[in-house]
Amino acid sequence: MKETDLNYGVFSKPKKNLSDKNEDQLEQNVKVLNAHFQNSCEEKKEKSEKDESVSIVASIEPEDAVTIDVSETKNQAENNSSHNKYKKTFIGVKLIAIISTLVVISMGLITFLVSYYVTKDTRANAETTNFTLNSRTASDAENRINSVVSNVSLFCDLFDDPSKSHEELVLDAAKFFDRNSEIAAIGFLSREKIFTNTAFFVTKDISTDLVKAYIDSEAEAIDQAKNGVVCVENASPFFMNPVISIFYPIVIGSDTEIVVAIFSSEKLSESISTGRINETFLVNDKGIALIHPDSSVMMQAGDLSDNKFVAMVIGNNSSGMQQSYVDADDEEYFAACQKISTGNCRVITQVKTSVILAAINATTRRNIALTIAILSVAIVIIWIFAKTLSVPLDRLTAVTEEINKGNFNTHLFDKLNVKRTDEIGILNRSTKAEQDILNTVTSLTNKGVTKAIVRKEIDFEPHLKDITVFFSDIRGFTAVSDSFNKRFGEKSAAEIISFLNDYMSRMVNCISITGGVVDKFEGDAIMAAWGVLRDDNLAYEEMPDDNEKKQELKEHHEKHVKSDALNAIKASCAMRYALMKYNKDADSYTKLHKNKPLASWKPHIRIGCGLNSGRATVGFMGSNEKMEFTSIGDAVNLASRTESSNKLCGTDILIAEATYNILKTDYIRCKNNNYTLKDENLENEIVVEKIPVSFEVKGKGRQHFYGVVNMPNFNIKKFFAVSEPEFEIDADCEKAIGPKGPQNLSEVRIMLGIPEPDFASVNLDAEENKINIK
Repeated sequence: MKETDLNYGVFSKPKKNLSDKNEDQLEQNVKVLNAHFQNSCEEKKEKSEKDESVSIVASIEPEDAVTIDVSETKNQAENNSSHNKYKKTFIGVKLIAIISTLVVISMGLITFLVSYYVTKDTRANAETTNFTLNSRTASDAENRINSVVSNVSLFCDLFDDPSKSHEELVLDAAKFFDRNSEIAAIGFLSREKIFTNTAFFVTKDISTDLVKAYIDSEAEAIDQAKNGVVCVENASPFFMNPVISIFYPIVIGSDTEIVVAIFSSEKLSESISTGRINETFLVNDKGIALIHPDSSVMMQAGDLSDNKFVAMVIGNNSSGMQQSYVDADDEEYFAACQKISTGNCRVITQVKTSVILAAINATTRRNIALTIAILSVAIVIIWIFAKTLSVPLDRLTAVTEEINKGNFNTHLFDKLNVKRTDEIGILNRSTKAEQDILNTVTSLTNKGVTKAIVRKEIDFEPHLKDITVFFSDIRGFTAVSDSFNKRFGEKSAAEIISFLNDYMSRMVNCISITGGVVDKFEGDAIMAAWGVLRDDNLAYEEMPDDNEKKQELKEHHEKHVKSDALNAIKASCAMRYALMKYNKDADSYTKLHKNKPLASWKPHIRIGCGLNSGRATVGFMGSNEKMEFTSIGDAVNLASRTESSNKLCGTDILIAEATYNILKTDYIRCKNNNYTLKDENLENEIVVEKIPVSFEVKGKGRQHFYGVVNMPNFNIKKFFAVSEPEFEIDADCEKAIGPKGPQNLSEVRIMLGIPEPDFASVNLDAEENKINIK
């Protein structure tokens, strides 16, 4: 390409030198362009708000356009920026939590309802059973006690016969005791007569003398009997055998006699026997245990009046009652009581609630254990099932995160199972399709720009940025193109495109490694820039000069600008090696195919590279139908003209004075650094030569170009290994750059076959090459 004009990144440069009037007119046109661009941006913003979407077309024609929906760019950017704030919750955990909650609630509710209603029914049945047992036991106990009293009354009738002698009474008493062996003794206190059942005392090994002693010890009971009260006492502690005594008044003849009947309580105990779960006992009106399932309590005549229920029934004169109560040990009982007419004794039957409900509680525990077992099995099943969802979703998430990072070719895509027939399979296939779309968009625009869009690092408003701009084109491309036409005829188009793709792939690789962004391809020309994707906030320039923060921000900004300029020169130097390697490969390719009927051919070429650093307007420009992420401005224009000056200056890499001034102190040996560099900068040392011919830059005076000779410490292997880990240096091309590279421009010209220019006849201010700065 003989001339490349990308003035302002949009319009072609004028072929003629502009007069002042034309320059003013062009300046006015630029202002109109800027105003039109701002209006276009506002119209797009209004349309975006109205239609909720704007199709941004990136360097491709409308019919082939891949649209990017930016209606929610801001919200998506906010969501992406806060993505890491959200704590990840595993789907398996969610499923387990949901199913576990349902199982626990359902099984717990069932267990509760069953336990509640069964407990209610069981309590009711237990109360009924307990009361029935108590009533039956009380009736039997009352019959036995009344039977003893009746038999004693019959004996009293015998005792009332005055015609009988003492011996006859003793004989009758013996017969009476033979028939009523459970009666141990009968005493007539007024008459001081005591009849004892000798067989009873002998059998029990008890002295009959204890009867008199016992009666004398029960003075209180005797007094109550004299007052007409029937007293029933537990005589077991005295006789050391289960014995009950009854003190009551009886009329014998015309006299009232106090009778005491002492009888064995063994048969009575049998009638008040305690069941499997129920406990029955007999107490007198003082709460003293007469009959009790615990023999020690009965033998000691234990006082049960401290029992809540016993105390209650003693104070209650009703014939029967039933009630639950809690004892001192917090044990709940169902208790029933029936009053016996003789001596105001009470038969009490009680049962522990815990015993009644033991089976229910056991069932409840089994239900709980079953619930836990079911829940455990469910958790295992859910966890296994969740893995079939979470694992592929995790893979999808990982792929999405890589896409959000701009990594469109991550190996994680290979882990997506596109053969699944469910919704996840659809997602996997859609994600794989998205990869193809993103790679297509990337190849049609620029990888760096596409990544920045995906990462939400670019907004759609233009910004002023300090950048380094690069232009290159192929020397004599018109002749090269004609050669293709002559060789291949109708097939020349495919051959030319194949050649350009090979060449440009090598050049773009150098740009990408150094962080540059390819702006566009125009024919054989390449435009690239460094710093366009950086968040270049220039607000610090408005700060007062005495503001310490301003100096800090300025130094930070200048550091990035210097890094961009250095990377641009690195890329240009690497292109020298890459081009030399291309030419070698092209020669080999041509020789390999020379004997074929339609011999394939790749030309041997030379290129020119131009660099300039400065402020430019950067952003998406164009229309709703087609847009490009590009840079426009004076710095872009001067970079383009710098590249076109390579031919006159006899160079392959030419930098403008602005780029030179940015780098000279740290990386170029010159007067500013007393021709010495700091150790940390030696790796990136740049050797340049000043072009002896100056040119006029409007508004900036006379300036010089600088030809880049070499970067003597450039590590070729390290550089290209970034994109090609197995890279090996070609020995024939190693002389292009680095320690074996040229020492001056003369060696560069000899190495590349560039004629030595006659600077005496070179006029950079000539009409065709005049630098116009607007």
